[in-house]
Amino acid sequence: MIAVDRVAELSPLVGQELGVSDWVGLDEQAIAAFGNLTGDTHWVHMDAGRAKRETPFGGTIAHGFLVLALVTGLSKQCYAVRGVGRWMNYGLDKVRFTAVVVARARLRLRLKLLELEPQKAGTRLRFGCTLELEGSERPAAVCEWICIAYEGDGA
Repeated sequence: MIAVDRVAELSPLVGQELGVSDWVGLDEQAIAAFGNLTGDTHWVHMDAGRAKRETPFGGTIAHGFLVLALVTGLSKQCYAVRGVGRWMNYGLDKVRFTAVVVARARLRLRLKLLELEPQKAGTRLRFGCTLELEGSERPAAVCEWICIAYEGDGA
């Protein structure tokens, strides 16, 4: 894990991998909770019996947006900037879901710093995110994640 005091200290790391998170599992309960929270209760996510009978996956699968939602939390295992008082998600680019994530699968984040750009207020960071799927040659998802870091307590 990379840990620095100020965002500018990440500048020499542009183009490099910052870290790889631990594996995290997605069980049927987590998938169902996400479906209930978001209203995406399609049977392929919620009905294990039907998903086993009617899909080639052997059971329920995780929502793509659930997989993406892991990025923020897992990134904390890859890098830290101690002087940042506030982070804001700015968006995602180039999102692709490249493999199905079945219930009980494990994922981890591989995080690369693609760009660091000072703004009027804060610094915009662009990360290359690969959500690796244990036992698969293909990742579960890839994307570019953009956030803005504001340094200081009152930022």
